[in-house]
Amino acid sequence: MPRLLIIHHTPSPYTQAMFEAVISGATDPEIEGVEVVRRAALSVSSSDFLEADGYLLGSPANLGYVSGALKHAFDCSYYQILDSTRGRPFGLYLHGNEGTEGAEKAVTSITTGLGWVKAADYVAVSGKPSKEDLEQCWNLGATVAAQLMEG
Repeated sequence: MPRLLIIHHTPSPYTQAMFEAVISGATDPEIEGVEVVRRAALSVSSSDFLEADGYLLGSPANLGYVSGALKHAFDCSYYQILDSTRGRPFGLYLHGNEGTEGAEKAVTSITTGLGWVKAADYVAVSGKPSKEDLEQCWNLGATVAAQLMEG
């Protein structure tokens, strides 16, 4: 069964709401045959990355960059997963109060180096997530999970 790994750092109610919307989309009953695994960014391991077939990344944008927790996840696993995860799909959601461009650029750089394939547009939210923002998060989760469905 294909596995979707959701790596998240959810230190605020806003990032938690986005995370929950992503989970809801990824676990929609119409998406069958995909195991969804959740890991906090500070606890994810190289094995978690290697055992997954696709990824969803969630982070606040802190001082114009991804959270230290998400950066740590990649710092600890990058070379162990470099040659084994190429071509796998990923998605990204970010919450920032003063722009997310730097965080988006950082994730694009990391995932390009890994050879991952962007499966959907990034979801970047500033301030309190609106209903539309949460729907975009739901769609992100559903889109990446659906791409992993066994067909």
